[in-house]
Amino acid sequence: MTIQPPNEPADRTSALPAPGPDGTTRAGADPVSFHTRKWVKPEDLNANGTLFGGSLLLWIDEQAAIYASIQLGTHRVVTKFISEINFVSSARQGDMIEMGLKATHFGRTSLTMRAEVRNMITRHVILTIERMVFVSLGEDGKPAPHGYTDITDDRDRLPIELRD
Repeated sequence: MTIQPPNEPADRTSALPAPGPDGTTRAGADPVSFHTRKWVKPEDLNANGTLFGGSLLLWIDEQAAIYASIQLGTHRVVTKFISEINFVSSARQGDMIEMGLKATHFGRTSLTMRAEVRNMITRHVILTIERMVFVSLGEDGKPAPHGYTDITDDRDRLPIELRD
C-alpha cells in the first residue's frame, strides 16, 4: 500500500500536460521542463522483478547533471544535495519511464531543481524528489559563480568546451 501525503492525488500525472508528438511540451505549460525517457530492461530489475531503485537514482542523477550543465553553461557540475526521495510506485520490465526535471532556483554557484519520474504505461508517478542541488565548479574544483540569474529552455548554454 502506498501512503500519499495529505491532499496529494495518488496519480499526479493527470495534472501534467502530455508531451506533443515531438516529445516536447510548451515552455511554461508543464511543471517539468526537461524530459528524458528510458525502457526498463531485465538488467534494471531487482529481486522482485520491478525497477531497482538504485538504477533509477543513477539515471536521475545523470540526467540532472546534464540539465544543470546546460543551465549553468559548464560541464563542471557536481551533485551537492538530494532531499528526501519519495518512491510512490514502480515499473516492470518493458515499461517506459519518463524522467522530468524543473529548475526552481539559481544560487550564486548553484542550481536547485525538482525531479519527477512517471511510468508512461500505467501513468503513475514512480518517484519524486523535491530538491536536487548542483554546484558549478571552477578549474580548481571549488564552487565557482556561474553568472546566470534565470532559468532558460534554450539550449544555447551548452558548455563552450563541449561545442564544435
